[in-house]
Amino acid sequence: MRSSQSNSENFPFGQSIVWQPNPQWIKESNLQRFMERHQIPDYDTLYRRSIQDIAWFWDAVLKDLDIQFYQPYEKIVDLSQGIPFPRWCVGGKMNIIHNCLDKWQQTAVRDRIALKWEGEEGIIRNLTYGELHAAVNRVANALRAAGIGKGDAVGLYMPMIPELAIAFLAIIKVGGIILPLFSGYGPTAIATRLADGNTKALFTADGMFRRGKKVPMKPNADDALAQVPSVQKVIVVNRVGLPDVPWQPERDIWWDDFIADQSPEAETEITDAEDILMIIYTSGTTGKPKGAVHTHCGFPIKSAQDMYHPMDLKPGETMFWFTDMGWMMGPWEVFGSLLIGASMLFFDGAPDYPGVDRLWDLVERHRVTHLGITPTLIRALKPHGTEPIRKHNLSCLRMIGSTGSPWDPESWMWTFEHVLNREKPIINYSGGTEISGGILCGNFFKPLKPCAFSGPVVGMDADVLDETGRPIREAVGELVIRQPWIGMTRGFWKDRQRYLDTYWSRFENVWVHGDFAAIDEDGLWYILGRSDDTIKVAGKRLGPAEIESIVNAHPAVAESAAIGVPHEVKGEEVVVFCVLKPGQSPSETLRTELMERIVKELGKPLKPKEIKFAAALPKTRNAKVMHRVIRAAYLGKDPGDLSSLEDPSSVDAIRNAR
Repeated sequence: MRSSQSNSENFPFGQSIVWQPNPQWIKESNLQRFMERHQIPDYDTLYRRSIQDIAWFWDAVLKDLDIQFYQPYEKIVDLSQGIPFPRWCVGGKMNIIHNCLDKWQQTAVRDRIALKWEGEEGIIRNLTYGELHAAVNRVANALRAAGIGKGDAVGLYMPMIPELAIAFLAIIKVGGIILPLFSGYGPTAIATRLADGNTKALFTADGMFRRGKKVPMKPNADDALAQVPSVQKVIVVNRVGLPDVPWQPERDIWWDDFIADQSPEAETEITDAEDILMIIYTSGTTGKPKGAVHTHCGFPIKSAQDMYHPMDLKPGETMFWFTDMGWMMGPWEVFGSLLIGASMLFFDGAPDYPGVDRLWDLVERHRVTHLGITPTLIRALKPHGTEPIRKHNLSCLRMIGSTGSPWDPESWMWTFEHVLNREKPIINYSGGTEISGGILCGNFFKPLKPCAFSGPVVGMDADVLDETGRPIREAVGELVIRQPWIGMTRGFWKDRQRYLDTYWSRFENVWVHGDFAAIDEDGLWYILGRSDDTIKVAGKRLGPAEIESIVNAHPAVAESAAIGVPHEVKGEEVVVFCVLKPGQSPSETLRTELMERIVKELGKPLKPKEIKFAAALPKTRNAKVMHRVIRAAYLGKDPGDLSSLEDPSSVDAIRNAR
């Protein structure tokens, strides 16, 4: 990977460029056309202008995406309330659903597939833009008939099925506020979020399929709703045909009965550009989850811009991000693809069931051009070798997108070589729920090294700062943003001060994102994990990703997590948890080998206190390893909010690690 280093200040530098942009792809790109329209000579000039004149840039983006308004805005951005609280598209009236669906109905796009869907059991459904429009209108009419409309919050606790996208769009069409929930939540997590949003209705399902089993969802919803009296209506999709679904006749209604006899035509509510359309929750280390507030002219525009510019998604192409609607990449996929006139693929199931080639089978069958995964998923598939990939024709792929956790170089190169044939880019993508998309992203204009980002997304004034707030290069620091952008959260729901404390309290008028980042000698960027996961050993800062990449390179290790634990002299010392590949067993010999690898790469001062073998690591559904939970479990402390964990029992795997 690199020569031995004493700390993370030099990681991950010294790697070679492995992918060069294709001049023809650049010439044909959406972003090149944008630059030509504005007589901008090259990418670097565009980036500088995009952050030096944010009003010009975001106005140009709205026009490039053909975002239509019922009443034009008087001013693109108003900063009179301070940089943390910009107002966008001031005086404008629009409903984003007009741009996602309504405007396409008088064009050829009407007959293009908007939503492709495949269930774990193999069922496939496709909806054209015209069919999706009609389905959304039926649900919108049913919502209005139920007394649900402008300003009402409606929860979405459903598997990734077509009805989820239809309900999602219909709520916004009537001027409501969507409150998407992770499909794996338990009752407490559901109740907390629904109550916080004063939710009026909930869409759910009887259950979902997971690895061939029928997993009930309605009982979880019922347990949660016992604590949320504001919910007056529950609409239930009969997804898996479970018998004896618990029912409250005065409140619950089956989806088919809810939309029965409803017209396929419906008016779209005229809303202000800055009216709220979504509250989406992220988990905090302690206390209640944070509800990020997003508006009609915010989150959807940023989502579409990221797909259209750096990722170069074109009308008619297919975006498939392996995700859940409770993770921001779900709403991101819906808004972005529909605003561009592209197709989106929903998959309701496990990516390696019933065979380990299921993901690649989906790509081939649905002609996916843009595939979004996590490095954790690749690390899970890699031990099965390349045969599952070679079984499928993946020539339709133009790129692989990656988010959720840092790469290790070996897994990145494996994907680049065996899935993309070293010809097409891995578009690393990092931002967050409060960003509405990416701060950093790969693109088709810049060369790539393993694990690298091309740089900030155009329009994102990003930098890397040291602890005193000074810009640094070729060293690890805090990822920050200096200028507002259109997708920036409008704050946390009912918690203005927490929003300010989280992002704006460290440096004046600078958004501190909470990620470790670095810029190398060639100007390529890297994300090295959460800065609040930083390990400081005798004054030396160490990112977990550096240790984990060393450990993961061992042929016996499937994945790992490194944490810092208190030490009375050094401040902290390192503890590593390893999950082994199938057929591998823990041993003192293996422990010694791993310890020696770390010492060789990082030096004796950073030798771990111990290496433990665990059956699993606590992760969110989108495959982020929860370092804070691991640390708390190891130290015997309260692990805090566990609602986003895919498997809460994985915390016990840390406590029981050998």
